Amino acid sequence: MHLEKKFDVERPRAAAAEVVAREETLPALFPEAKTEIVERRDNRWTVRTHYRALGRDGVATFHFDLLPDGGVCFEKVCDGRVWSELTGSISLTERGVRTLVRLRLDGRTKSFVPEFTIRGPMQEQLDQMASALRELLED
Repeated sequence: MHLEKKFDVERPRAAAAEVVAREETLPALFPEAKTEIVERRDNRWTVRTHYRALGRDGVATFHFDLLPDGGVCFEKVCDGRVWSELTGSISLTERGVRTLVRLRLDGRTKSFVPEFTIRGPMQEQLDQMASALRELLED
């Protein structure tokens, strides 16, 4: 499954990269969940988020890698029942004084979980992440 969301912000890429690298930015990508940074090692930050989905409480762990170009790539620790692999990225492309922000999610569900059952909730998650990031970048 591949999902992508793009938007422009009125900020140069270097300034957008500074916002993305702030400590409060990564937890803010999960606005409807209690989220905290639980470990930092060099340019890798581990984030734990407590969520409620499909009537169940859960905890998800993500590793975010801050990239030299100002972007971020991340992966979910797939220790649950739904995902066999879930990765994503935030990329920043300069367009003069504006920056194109692209959020991507790529994943494979476990064999007994049809992708169509999770596509809607994942699109909603991506939309929430994009809204939260846009808000931070436009401040």
